Amino acid sequence: MKSNKSKSSLALLLAGILFSTTVSAVQPALKASEIQIPQPTEENALAAKRVTTRLTQYHYRKFQLDDEFSRKIFDRYLDLLDFTHSLFLQSDVDEMRSQYADLLDNQLNEGKLVAAFDMYERMAKRRYERYAYALSLLNKAPDLSDDDQIEIDRKKAPWPKTTEDANKLWEQRVKNDIIDLKLKDKKWPEIKKTLTKRYNLAIRRLTQIKADDITQLFLNSFAREIDPHTSYLAPRAAKSFNESMNLSLEGIGATLQQEDDETIIKSLVPGAPAERSRKIKAGDKIVGVGQGAKGEIEEVVGWRLEDVVDKIKGKKGSKVRLEIEPAKGGKTKVITLIRDKVRIEDSAAKLTVEKVNGENVAVIKISTFYIGLTADVRKLLTQMKEKKATSLIIDLRENGGGALTEAVELSGLFISDGPIVQVRDPYNRIRVNEDPDNAQVYSGPLIVLINRFSASASEIFAAAMQDYNRGVVIGQNTFGKGTVQQSRSLNFVYDLDQEPLGFIQYTIQKFYRINGGSTQLKGVAPDIQLASSIDAKEYGEEKEDNALPWDKIPAANYAQAGEAKAVIEELAEKHHARIAKNPEFISLNEEIKIRDERSERKFLTLNYAKRKAENDKDDARHLKDLNARFAREGKKPLKDIDDLPKDYEAPDFLLKEVRNIAADYVKYEAKKGKTMEKNAKDSTRSVTSQKTENKTEIK
Repeated sequence: MKSNKSKSSLALLLAGILFSTTVSAVQPALKASEIQIPQPTEENALAAKRVTTRLTQYHYRKFQLDDEFSRKIFDRYLDLLDFTHSLFLQSDVDEMRSQYADLLDNQLNEGKLVAAFDMYERMAKRRYERYAYALSLLNKAPDLSDDDQIEIDRKKAPWPKTTEDANKLWEQRVKNDIIDLKLKDKKWPEIKKTLTKRYNLAIRRLTQIKADDITQLFLNSFAREIDPHTSYLAPRAAKSFNESMNLSLEGIGATLQQEDDETIIKSLVPGAPAERSRKIKAGDKIVGVGQGAKGEIEEVVGWRLEDVVDKIKGKKGSKVRLEIEPAKGGKTKVITLIRDKVRIEDSAAKLTVEKVNGENVAVIKISTFYIGLTADVRKLLTQMKEKKATSLIIDLRENGGGALTEAVELSGLFISDGPIVQVRDPYNRIRVNEDPDNAQVYSGPLIVLINRFSASASEIFAAAMQDYNRGVVIGQNTFGKGTVQQSRSLNFVYDLDQEPLGFIQYTIQKFYRINGGSTQLKGVAPDIQLASSIDAKEYGEEKEDNALPWDKIPAANYAQAGEAKAVIEELAEKHHARIAKNPEFISLNEEIKIRDERSERKFLTLNYAKRKAENDKDDARHLKDLNARFAREGKKPLKDIDDLPKDYEAPDFLLKEVRNIAADYVKYEAKKGKTMEKNAKDSTRSVTSQKTENKTEIK
């Protein structure tokens, strides 16, 4: 009897592995037969045809939608379906390539989505198998004491050749998930429960897929192959996009994207709750969402992006709790945010004036180039004058851009007249955008503060000030986005009874500096480099494999409006002398060194003791740095890193140092003025003396 029971239990087969009856195997909540992938609709087919027509005819980049381009679309779609190259087998890839790689161009023109949906269906099958195998590994706690490793970035890794190879990858993934939870002080029963729920959610997500989702994914593999900022939004995504553009969204003010099973924060809306918290950064992962001040936090790993967004959105004034996993890994943290209306007013330019080394230094923080920005800054410059500020810092950190007209007009406040930026369209026509008036509102010492997330319109302003030699640019190299996009509905005016088809956003122009160089890819290099916690190697246009190239056009006709370059060497020398003794910069440089060393890693250890030791070392270092700062501020030290108040906001010591640089700038200008005045007097005395001598000789 026992023997028969044992034999019957061997019927369980998941991903080619047999399990013993001595352990109760964790099984998927759904059967494979319950996973049904939808078929494309007539609206999907029409959207595909119209996207193809729009992009082939009107995109800035001229390309041929032929077999060669078709193969590139195939590869990008393959990567979107299997981001970590751990679902498909190499045989799957080879078979699909031979079937579909040369057909996608024809199918796009005809509005056919057969290949796209077939490939998605195969991915869903493999995804089910992989997660079923992952669940089977939760029968018992694994051994985390060996020297196994997991590859950190598998974007370019080969696909596994066999099921056994795929299983090995997923064993590593499950171990890594377990270690992440153990580092949060979770015990095995809770870990098993959490991961069982997580993996089943990932499987259940396959039943929630709609035809629009697959269409959007495939059409984006086409759009993104042209350039990184071209995309298709299906009707539901288009509606959310319109809400955010109209600033009618009530929520936390964050743009999210999905990578594999994870929800990633792509960017933060300036002035909105997420950005105001100072505890969330681009690249962080949202792993859980809770409603209100108390209660359960629901794990959202494996959820559809739209469902995560719906969970986060809510009425103004209500609370939402996010469980955040930092971009670089480590312990998760729970952050409570109060939902608010995301308004343009929150992004308005703001002025602060502080006395630094005897000088009144003004800072105007500009979070975005909104309509009306220049008028607001004009008023702030008047207030700055009333407060007797002697220098100005324009803070463009994290400013992702906005209205081109505002970038041009804002630049005009700091020069008398001349060109600001050049724009080239798909037909190689170049238009020069000029300063609209000849009034220079502010002519004093000017510093432009930038970082890696300063992009587009921010780069136009910084480049103009640099090319005119009007101000000193300080910070990190900017993002390098030198392109302009426009959005168009795929529905035509005569589509009276047509259901919504979505939107297409595509590149129509390219920016160029007045010196002729593009801001595309290269961005704007600072005159004085400033250390930053942002890893420039991780972000930027240059990270995109299909970004439009950097190039040049003839320089515009302009004359330099200042002498900022003359002071750079002296300011840099004093800056480096100061930060060499500044504990905040010393600590930051140590963090950067550790970050750079770790960025070279290709593998992460799956030995729990080693991971915990590194995690504890990081916590100890962070605690030491915090307590050293608290000591300088006269505050009580912390006993544990977890005792740090949730509302703690670290000081902006980077801006503080730039204020010091601004004060140095004023003193330099004053010294230069005195030298010029002395030289002028000496010159006058010399001329007078010469005249006297000449008169004497005549006598």
